[in-house]
Amino acid sequence: MTFRQFAFNNVVRNKRLYAAYFLSSMFTVMVFFTFVIFAFHPELAGDDIHGSVQQGMYVAGGIIYVFSFFFVLYSMSSFLQSRKKEFGLLMMQGMSMRQIRSMVFLENMVIGLFATLGGIILGIVFAKGILLIAENVLVIDGALNFYFPLEAIGLSFISFIILFFFISLFVAYVLRSKKLIDLIKANKVSKGEPKANIFLSIIAVLLLGSGYAVALLVEGVTVIAVMIPVIVVVIIGSYLLFTQLSVYIIRKLKKKENIFWHKTNMILFSDLSFRMKDNARTFFMVAIISTVAFSAIGTLFGFQSYLTDGMKISNPNTFTYDAYDGDKAEDIALINQTLQDENIEANMEQMMLRYFQIGEDPSILIAKESDFNRFAALIGEDTIDIEDGQMTVVEFEGLPYGQTQELLTQAVELNTGVTLEPHPKEVIYSRALPAFDSYYVVSDKDYEALPHANDEWNFYAWQATDGEEHVLDAAEKLYAELPPYGITSGEYNVYQVNKAYGMILFVGLFIGVVFFVSAGSFLYFRLYADLDEDKQKFKSISKMGLTEKELKRVLNRQTAILFFAPIVVALIHGAVALTALSHMFYYNMFKQSVMVLGTFLSIQIIYFFFVRYFYTKQIKEVI
Repeated sequence: MTFRQFAFNNVVRNKRLYAAYFLSSMFTVMVFFTFVIFAFHPELAGDDIHGSVQQGMYVAGGIIYVFSFFFVLYSMSSFLQSRKKEFGLLMMQGMSMRQIRSMVFLENMVIGLFATLGGIILGIVFAKGILLIAENVLVIDGALNFYFPLEAIGLSFISFIILFFFISLFVAYVLRSKKLIDLIKANKVSKGEPKANIFLSIIAVLLLGSGYAVALLVEGVTVIAVMIPVIVVVIIGSYLLFTQLSVYIIRKLKKKENIFWHKTNMILFSDLSFRMKDNARTFFMVAIISTVAFSAIGTLFGFQSYLTDGMKISNPNTFTYDAYDGDKAEDIALINQTLQDENIEANMEQMMLRYFQIGEDPSILIAKESDFNRFAALIGEDTIDIEDGQMTVVEFEGLPYGQTQELLTQAVELNTGVTLEPHPKEVIYSRALPAFDSYYVVSDKDYEALPHANDEWNFYAWQATDGEEHVLDAAEKLYAELPPYGITSGEYNVYQVNKAYGMILFVGLFIGVVFFVSAGSFLYFRLYADLDEDKQKFKSISKMGLTEKELKRVLNRQTAILFFAPIVVALIHGAVALTALSHMFYYNMFKQSVMVLGTFLSIQIIYFFFVRYFYTKQIKEVI
């Protein structure tokens, strides 16, 4: 058997150890390859919007590639830690350190080659499905048809072969100074039980508590001002949480006999206590990476909802038209004809919007009761009844701003000498008229006695009753032929926002998924790094009377703590971050936060059951 065959067989015979590394690397290659497929897709070449999509794909691909380098590097470091004894035995058999470095280099290149090829093949297999998803998320007019991506294959293959080559060189270089005695005793040297500093444990609580409090209490633009300090404080607090506070809590629990000596808790707490030094770093890294994934995807998803919901709220009518420059009979005729051509049946209303000087504000809308009721009925709202001599304040429903309080303290003087004052407790919330600030509604008789208006123009609104599926087609034509400051279609505006924002959401989603999968891989590496030691430990304990049921309970708890301790912290971090974002925009993101965080938690639960099954199976095989 040649040296190259030996290295190849060593990889094949250590399938369990390399499985997560290989699959995660292959997934990373597949994601990068998918981005490159999009970047070189013929449909995304041409206009400015598609050109921006391409640029976004290039940037995302670069981020994934850089992250892949550090991810693979960390993965290889984990393998080296678990194989020190193996290297020591090989040196006892006569293998030199130079040969070990060569073996590791060849092994890593073999894994890298197959991971790259596997990622590219999987990318090609699932390319059409991913293109269909992207076609809907990106809101692209044309179809993203499948094409054989020779350029994407070449770029992905060369890029990742170079990546694995440099990582293999780096790992081989790190091994140069290892001594035989250190390698042989690597898994027998006790790392000692970590010490917990009560002062640092208290600091961890204070940092996390203060960071959460500031993030949850501030609102508006203040959120941006405190963002960086809060992030720094929470990161430091998270590190101390895992390295100090968790160790302190475990030590305190060990001292409580009613807890420590209860059933199999002694095994669990003893194991946690001695492993916390290694686990703490992994927990911290997984918590921060997962928080980035949760926050990034939640922010992108929430911000898209914020924009589209704002468009829908502020545009309750199918179409509106503002005739700023006098009567626009030709434009109105064009809109009616276009609706007729597209088989859209719609009700239409028209009124004069008149703005008056009220106090120091020269642009306060005052509408008459009949106009308000016609437009309220157009969108299905309740009508109102205002008696002569009365005045009501109306606030635009669904928007967090408006000068309602100011209007409630003002009065309007009529030409007849009568003074109208609003009732301080009577405020109507409505979307009938296009005034995003608050305004007044008076009776028709009082409206005729108002003083001269500062500004006025005709406002038209159409509400579709049939043929709504053709609204976008009609809007395309009207936006092309009419001034953009006159015609408005809420549905078309939402479409344009989704079209422009879809690329950002799609790219962010992929990057977030890569981060989350990598975090899960780190936990897998941490669990399997101590597998051989766990086999010996539980084999010895089973001889002392540990039943299979008790063994399963211990393994369940041990694995659950490893998988969910950092994820729970990340979920809390993510929930606080998304709540702070909702405070910045004064927009409730509870639904979006639950959807994003719940989805990731569900994935983690499925991953936990999958890994726990195979891990428990490995332990039971030696008992």
